Amino acid sequence: MVEHFTTLPFWEIVAVITALLYVVLAARGNIWCWPAALISTLIYTVIFYDVYLWMDGLLQVYYFAMALYGWYVWQQRPVNEDIGKSIVRWRGMSHVNAIAILAVLSILLGWVMDNFTPTDFPYLDSATTVFAVFATYLVAQKVLENWLYWVAIDLLSIYIYIEKSLQPTAFLFAIYVIIAIYGYLNWSARYKQHQPLTAIS
Repeated sequence: MVEHFTTLPFWEIVAVITALLYVVLAARGNIWCWPAALISTLIYTVIFYDVYLWMDGLLQVYYFAMALYGWYVWQQRPVNEDIGKSIVRWRGMSHVNAIAILAVLSILLGWVMDNFTPTDFPYLDSATTVFAVFATYLVAQKVLENWLYWVAIDLLSIYIYIEKSLQPTAFLFAIYVIIAIYGYLNWSARYKQHQPLTAIS
């Protein structure tokens, strides 16, 4: 039944559209990005399980939970308040430390997936998953640099999805790269309008 569900192009197209809607709305600081994320993650959970990208499948479960969390956090902002008032920045060293820790976790998880599961691209899949988990948290917390993480994650994901013959999804991630760049520029401009030019650790 799962295989029949995921072989229907319709479902991947629906997942692509709702996932794209999520990123566009998030880049614009619109709270309705989170309901769109709920729909896309449910569909992609099944799709990735079926094509043996199990880490990506687990990542979708996490995305679902984070969509609920992000929706809750963003609701705490007063109605019609510009998101720029709540955007924060991290110091460079904070990102260096985070990347180092995430890289180690990616290698360890990749080794486990490579040796104990039939998943494809265990190390690449693990890396995109680990970094995406962290980047999604940064989105929910409105950390400006989350978009830079997404540029790197999306570029790597494009290769994986092309190799797994998920062309619509690969195309989606190519668009993601463009939107992530836009998201960074948009959030950066809003941040500068409402925040002092200081960073938090």
